Amino acid sequence: MQQAKEHDLRQLVSESLRESNDSYTIQELFQRFPTATELMDVSEQQLVSIKGIGKGKARQITAMLKLAKLLALPDENQHVIRSPKDVFHLLESELRYEQKEHFICLFLNTKNRLIFNEVISIGSLNAAIVHPKEAFHAAIRRCSTSLICAHNHPSGDPEPSIEDVNLTKRLIAAGEIIGIEVLDHVIIGGNRFYSLKEQGHF
Repeated sequence: MQQAKEHDLRQLVSESLRESNDSYTIQELFQRFPTATELMDVSEQQLVSIKGIGKGKARQITAMLKLAKLLALPDENQHVIRSPKDVFHLLESELRYEQKEHFICLFLNTKNRLIFNEVISIGSLNAAIVHPKEAFHAAIRRCSTSLICAHNHPSGDPEPSIEDVNLTKRLIAAGEIIGIEVLDHVIIGGNRFYSLKEQGHF
């Protein structure tokens, strides 16, 4: 299945650049970035270092990859969040190719229907730096009655760190003061997820 996806991606890039599948440019591109994950995270600077790819083609490739990621996202307005699995299905495609931790808040109304989801912070390779005021400022702006926190672990292991647990406790305490309930904190790693609520951390 994965090989088929990567073949389709190679075909798409070839057609977009009007290059044959076995041209030097395509072969070099997929030799340097052999998996969909690596290619999705490629920068214009990396692309222009390949012979045959100038700034124009590099912009074309990155725009196409961004569009591919966007089209893979579900329609957030149709979602009612009932479980951590719903959070996973909503965000997994968005976070699948990210190489840094992205801390996201899902803002919900009184019926747990998704109002909006927003990236609150982008951290380093293994740390998302978040302050509660950033999350709740966004929640108030969106007129949210509750929220669910989520972030990815690029390592593929969704087990929470001590920092993840402590951050969740700080967010819950802040939410109690403000009057916006933190329903869960879901960590996504690879094809798995970890719910701090389900696992009894609060």
